[in-house]
Order: sequence, then structure tokens, then C-alpha cells
Amino acid sequence: MRIPLKSFAAAAGLALAALPAHAVTEIQWWHSMTAVNGEWVNDLARQFNESQTDYKIVPTYKGTYDESMTASIAAFRAGNAPDILQVFEVGTATMMASKGAIVPVAQVMKDAGVKFDPSVYIPAVASYYTAPNGQMLSFPFNSSTTIFYFNKDAFKAAGLPTDKAPSTWPEVVAAAAKLKALGHRCPFTTAWQNWTQVESFSAWHNVEFATKANGLQGMDARLKVDSPLHQRHIENLANMAKQGLFVYKGRSNTPEASFVSGECAMITTSSGFYGNVSKNAKFQYGLAALPYYPDVPGAPQNTIIGGASLWVMSGKPADHYKGVAKFFQFISTPEVQSASHKRTGYLPVTMAAYELTDKSGFYQQNPGTDVAVTQMIRKVTDKSRGIRLGNYLQIRAIEDEELEQVWAGKKTAKEALDAIVKRGNEQIERFQRANKN
Repeated sequence: MRIPLKSFAAAAGLALAALPAHAVTEIQWWHSMTAVNGEWVNDLARQFNESQTDYKIVPTYKGTYDESMTASIAAFRAGNAPDILQVFEVGTATMMASKGAIVPVAQVMKDAGVKFDPSVYIPAVASYYTAPNGQMLSFPFNSSTTIFYFNKDAFKAAGLPTDKAPSTWPEVVAAAAKLKALGHRCPFTTAWQNWTQVESFSAWHNVEFATKANGLQGMDARLKVDSPLHQRHIENLANMAKQGLFVYKGRSNTPEASFVSGECAMITTSSGFYGNVSKNAKFQYGLAALPYYPDVPGAPQNTIIGGASLWVMSGKPADHYKGVAKFFQFISTPEVQSASHKRTGYLPVTMAAYELTDKSGFYQQNPGTDVAVTQMIRKVTDKSRGIRLGNYLQIRAIEDEELEQVWAGKKTAKEALDAIVKRGNEQIERFQRANKN
């Protein structure tokens, strides 16, 4: 029997259609990036997905950092945690103590046969996410640090130099006074007040935030933010608030909108704010190092890491871990790292990416964009390596609560700092009890 050519072609088409399609392994990635940084995360996933055909990264926004951590804990208990979870640095000690919930990134890379050399990462970044045994636990992703932004147009109108930001706190006060005299309703504000004005302030001045190398040498650390220097600084900010030189605009990154809009002329916040400023500010702006007190020996030292890292959750199939390793390898390349750094202001977490960015002329064309890197690659001490405390999220909330009492004139700096130490240490002790081996 002779089969018509047309029927043969149709049958062949049906046979081909019946063949299984190339299986693509989906990797679920929960994150907390919004706006311009959310667009960056989506672009990274798209670029990786287009670079190969075996894996598909699926990024999903799961709320703020603390909300996504809470959601991931619930998901893990229910057996449907994501493959990758973005966790801010505040949650590092909690993740480290979550035995059985995570797989160390060094192990993931090794098992997948993907080359992974922790020594290529900026030391201050790599060491923060590394266990005492030397194994890197999470993958440095949107690492940031605290820097100073200022509105050059506002400075020019007030007769202030626009080529150099105030470098000391007395200079900040003087600049704020000139801005106020010109009619500025918000000369200075700060985002992430706990991170910028207590935690980074401590490292920048090479004073203890907590004992045990700020918790990196043991979970039995105790807070030390009731020192004379801390008290002096919070008192100075309180006096600025009374005079209308410092205006408190809320917790976390909420105050950043007041800088982008032009309402506030100076702000201390994350280097990761750069992407928002460069895209949305309608004025000339500058980036600079954090202010310091010039009479403090050893200041300025180096600032500490912020932002977040990527943790790999346990209980996943082997092909998922291989996909995760390939993705981490992709976003580690100097080219991808450099492009991300230029776009967002987050640190290039490898020295190769920093050098590539430098050679491209980006820092020369955009003065101040290298500040975050130079602040982080200074010599690091036990007082400035970072902060790793149990129940750190709760401690951050306590810092916010007590500082707000100071700005409202309801507590003195000493009263608030004493309360932070007392209440914060109670949280650390609670974490210790819950995580005894």
C-alpha cells in the first residue's frame, strides 16, 4: 500500500510532537528587591536563562527582607522552600544556626563540579559569610555599605562647595546650618538609622559594637553601644534634630525618597541606593565617604558589609543544585559583576570585577562611585569586620524604637543607649538558649 506524501508528513509531524521536549529545570529564587533593583534581579535571571537551555531561574519577590525570611521558614517547614533565598546580613546568624535547612554554598559548588575560589572575593565580604572552619556558607550577592549622598544644587545655592562633601560631623552640622538658613526644611536625614548611625558608626571609628569581635567569635557576645563615643554621637544628632538640622524620616530605607525628591539635601544610606538616585534624581548629586569625628584615634577605619547574600535551601534534587551552581558561576563573572556594580551601586564582590570597572573608566566618569569599595578594602580589624549576632533582627527593631525616643525628645542619648544594651543583650541570651548544641 502506498502512503501519500502528505499523509506521511503529517504522521511524521505527530511522531515528533509526541517526543518529550527538552526538560528545563526550574530554580526558584525568592528575593526582596523592588523598583530599579527589582528590575536588575529580573534582568540577571533573564540573561542567565538566555545563556543556556538546561535551567531556568524564576525570581519571585517575597516582600521585605524580614518578610521573606519569615515566609521561607514557613515554606521550609511545609516542604516547599525555594532553591535560593536572599537573606539580608542581619539574618546571617539565624541562617547559620538553621542546621539542616541550608546547604553551604561551597558544598553546592563542589558537588556540581563548578570551580569556586573564595579568595577572589573582597576579603571583608567573603569573611562575613564564612564559617569558623573556613567554609563559605552563602553566596555574596547585593553586598553594600553605608555612604554619604549630597545634593550639589542645594549646596551651590547655599554657597557650599560642590566638589567636596562634608567629611566630618562638625562639617555636616555647619553645612546643615547653612542649608537651613537658606530655607531648607530638611538639611540632613538618614536611612537605616541603626545601620548607619550605630553599627557602621562603630566600625568607622574602630570601636566595639559588641564583644567577641562583634559576635563573629561566638554567640555569647554582648552589646557595647553605651560607650562615651556612642553617647556623644547620638547627643549630637539629637541636638541637630532640635535645631531642625536633622529630620527623622522613618525606618529602613523610607527616608531615601526624601532625598530623591530634593526635599532633604544630605543623607547617609546604602551604596545600593545609587541606582535609584542615578535614574530618578532631577538634580546634580555627589557620593562621598561617611563623616567621622576627627579627634577619635584610628578614625576613619572601614565600614561594614550590608545588603544580602544568597542561601541555598536543603532538600532539593541534585539537578537543582547543579543549576544553582551554574547560576552563581554566571553572576560571579567579572563582566556580570562589573555591570551590576555600575548599575546598582552594590559592591563588585570580586577584586577582578573592581579592576575591570576601574579600567573601564567608570569611576573617573562618575566620581564617588568607588567610595563603597575603598571604604570596604581598608585594613579590617576585629572591631570592623562586621556584626553577627543572634536575634539581630529584633536588636535592629530595638535600636529603632529607642532612637526614635531620642529624636522625639522623650529620652536622653544615654537612656536610649543603655536600653539598647539591656534589651539587646536579652535578645542575644534568648538566641543562645534556643541554639545550645
